[in-house]
Amino acid sequence: MELPKYHESFIPVLEILNNVESLKGRELASQVRDKYYSDLPKELLNQKTSTGANVLLDRILWAKSYLKMAKFVMYPKRGLVQITEKGKNILEKGSLTLHDLQNDQDFINHRESVKSQKENELELDTVSVENASPQDLIDSGFSTIETEVKTEVLEKLKEIDPYYFEKVILLLLKKMGYGDFIETSKSGDGGIDGIINEDKLGLEKIYTQAKRYNENKVREKDIRNFIGAMSGDTSKGVFITTSTFDDSAIKKAREAHHSIILIDGAKLVDLMHQYNVGVQVKTVYEVKELDNDFFEEG
Repeated sequence: MELPKYHESFIPVLEILNNVESLKGRELASQVRDKYYSDLPKELLNQKTSTGANVLLDRILWAKSYLKMAKFVMYPKRGLVQITEKGKNILEKGSLTLHDLQNDQDFINHRESVKSQKENELELDTVSVENASPQDLIDSGFSTIETEVKTEVLEKLKEIDPYYFEKVILLLLKKMGYGDFIETSKSGDGGIDGIINEDKLGLEKIYTQAKRYNENKVREKDIRNFIGAMSGDTSKGVFITTSTFDDSAIKKAREAHHSIILIDGAKLVDLMHQYNVGVQVKTVYEVKELDNDFFEEG
């Protein structure tokens, strides 16, 4: 006997959620374990990861995360999980394989929204366990976790108050080493959300504009208004959005006499992840190798 793979818990997770309005993640995992896997040997049920987490519960929680990526479940409130109509429909079908989920359009859109080229190359689902080296598997696993975290960060950014989103951007730029910032007033700022002082005396300034969009793309008009709002004491600007820029907006920024940097949602969460803004270290793993010097004679 062996523990179920995470994708083998897709239907059990949906079954449990189908009988309640919502559940906390940990409670959901416990109920799935108790109902579907309680007959497993005790040593398997108590098996731990290298960091001390319960392996079975961890896999069930990953099943929940993957189901959310494909919109079979949703998070109605912080910490709670709820089945969606899409999830109920798949329950009527009675089957949901990993292959089904990987080919689901919502899942594809979710994963592609924040993945970098490197992460595409290291996609866990495309790595052959038989042919991959241990390092390949480690890199792929970290890539999968990183992609999920970035996706959650982007979703959270789209939900927070627009004014707080503007402050998040300024905090990020400061963490990146761009100096102290000044928040502009919330009305009458002329399209400028913040001013970054590149130097201590404020002789060099960078103007920022932050647009918290869900689906709408930033258009050429938005870039034109941003350029128009920049006063004569600076020629540098950063325009950030949680969505993307259309072709005309990119062209306008490229051809402007000002230096305009465009940061879309994918790039934004890359930077937040890199500079630890809105994320925190959960676990540190140590990979050790033989110390040949220790065994040298003499």
